[in-house]
Amino acid sequence: MPAADGDAIADDLALLRQAVREGGALALSFYKGEFRSWTKGANDPVTEADLEVNDLLRDRLRGARPDYGWLSEETEDDKSRLSAPKFWIVDPIDGTRAFAKGKPHFAISVALVSGGMPLIGIVFNPATDEFFEAARGRGAWLNGQPIRVATRREIEGCRMVAHPPMFKHKAWPERWPPMEFIERNSVAYRIALVACGAADAVIAMSAKNDWDLAAAHLILQEAGGLLTAHDGSEIRYDGASTRQPSLVGANPVLHAAIMSRTATLRLPS
Repeated sequence: MPAADGDAIADDLALLRQAVREGGALALSFYKGEFRSWTKGANDPVTEADLEVNDLLRDRLRGARPDYGWLSEETEDDKSRLSAPKFWIVDPIDGTRAFAKGKPHFAISVALVSGGMPLIGIVFNPATDEFFEAARGRGAWLNGQPIRVATRREIEGCRMVAHPPMFKHKAWPERWPPMEFIERNSVAYRIALVACGAADAVIAMSAKNDWDLAAAHLILQEAGGLLTAHDGSEIRYDGASTRQPSLVGANPVLHAAIMSRTATLRLPS
């Protein structure tokens, strides 16, 4: 890539690292303490920590890059991002339910998107001090060390990050083989665990939002994995809607094995 583009990505990544570290410290100042919480809608909790971290990230990132657009779970989407050359996609606390219960299964997730795909991304779990990051074409890291996806090829016996009852649903045309299940509330954190090889695959057959996926998508991709919808279709971040129908993430061989089971399934619209 041209040097100027490379310099811009490096500068944006340095800015994002600092902002997310500050956001993590702020989240931890609330974690396991007393704070207000409420619901925005059905099964959609929010806490004052979500809003405080959101405001901090917006001040740091938009303050430094006023020409970049903004999409966040905790900010109304005015669609101006669609005409911006680049825009931030932010989930200030992904896994709010776990955060509110004092469980260390949440993360701050931020990506910078251009042309519908992430350029840089960070997923930070401040409770466990796991700092995942990636830059397009440059690799992925956990706490400064390069990471790669695991090499498992078969579904049977794989470490699957998903909700176990989903695999017993009557809609599946054939029974799934035995697997080891890992459950985490944060979608971004689930995907990051696959990126670093702590898990082999991740599946969700319910709709997710762009802010759940964008940063972790790049981290998984740069670690050698694939993330698609359950039917194999590409996940992009340049649509007016922020909803994605489903997700499957794994190394390419295991991803193909999972696709053989999920691709023909029709989800309710």
